[in-house]
Amino acid sequence: MFTDPRITKLAEMLIQNAVQLKEGDNILIETIDTPSALAVELIKAVYAAKGNPFLKHTDSRIQRERLLGVSEKALQEEADLDLIQMKQMQAYIAIRGSENSLEMSDVPAEKMAMYRKIRKEVLNWRVNKTRWCILRWPNPSMAQSAGMSTEAFENFYFKACLADYPAMSKAADALVQLMNRTDKVRLIAKDTDISFSIRDIPAVPCCGNMNIPDGEVYTAPVRDSINGVIHYNAPTVYEGKRFENVRLVFENGKIVEATSSDTEGLNKILNTDEGARYVGEFAIGFNPFITKPMCDILFDEKIAGSIHFTPGQCYEEAPNGNQSAIHWDMVLMMAKEQGGGEIWFDDVLIRKDGVFVVEELLPLNPENLGSL
Repeated sequence: MFTDPRITKLAEMLIQNAVQLKEGDNILIETIDTPSALAVELIKAVYAAKGNPFLKHTDSRIQRERLLGVSEKALQEEADLDLIQMKQMQAYIAIRGSENSLEMSDVPAEKMAMYRKIRKEVLNWRVNKTRWCILRWPNPSMAQSAGMSTEAFENFYFKACLADYPAMSKAADALVQLMNRTDKVRLIAKDTDISFSIRDIPAVPCCGNMNIPDGEVYTAPVRDSINGVIHYNAPTVYEGKRFENVRLVFENGKIVEATSSDTEGLNKILNTDEGARYVGEFAIGFNPFITKPMCDILFDEKIAGSIHFTPGQCYEEAPNGNQSAIHWDMVLMMAKEQGGGEIWFDDVLIRKDGVFVVEELLPLNPENLGSL
């Protein structure tokens, strides 16, 4: 059977570079609505690295039907079993290929909130205790969301996913160092003027690990330091529900006003727990091959010239103390053709209209990364 060589290359990159699998490591490979091609190549790559693959397959339509009637007791028992398994893993890869990103849209909000809270311990262990990577699988639904033919989207997908991440990582070092020296951040764009501190919170480069495609540096704001308003111009899907024109107003770190195309649904999610109205991540995206939103956060958060500012749980590598059952990446695109915008670090302009303007950050601009 013929296998697209790009799939083999992607599998090898995921095992060797993204999760850096070592001899004897256990790895859980979770496939969601995906064909077998990539999973088969991943297993081959795991065995080549002398690791041990464990498998889990999920179907979104089946999962939806289960969530509609599942009890809290059953969810807890499932989470307990999954935590036992996750604690045996050194690495984790999830391949998600849903044909309908809104499949969970009619699952009651109360059920989804219960699911999030019960699964939080499994999620936290996976994020903080394993070497993990999550990626999408290209299909006609994703191509449609991106406004492309299926073939054109597949070509785009592999180009974005198989970027020269070692070279990207080298270019990102200067941004990491600058963020680690920075106290005050200010973001200015259309209907956006927000300030916060990132002082003493580590900046973490993501250049070929954790999520694929990659291309960002993230940190977290000092929890109570955020003041102002941010109006996200990329649509977002969270647990099967689509939101547009999300606008958040902050006072001393807390979201005190939240509106969108579905204001009621937005606030239900932000009321999940106390930490859902505080921010756990601030990140700057720079994948040169991703230039417009497709309502898939693993791509949209890497858009060149974008930032994302994330209500909910912080990462252990960049802790600001915020704890929540949600982690909702929302994207503000700042390229000139998307309305423009500015990023200021300690009163110095570092990016304007999506283009880095200080000398040490010029290698991160698309014309330079795209030729790496």
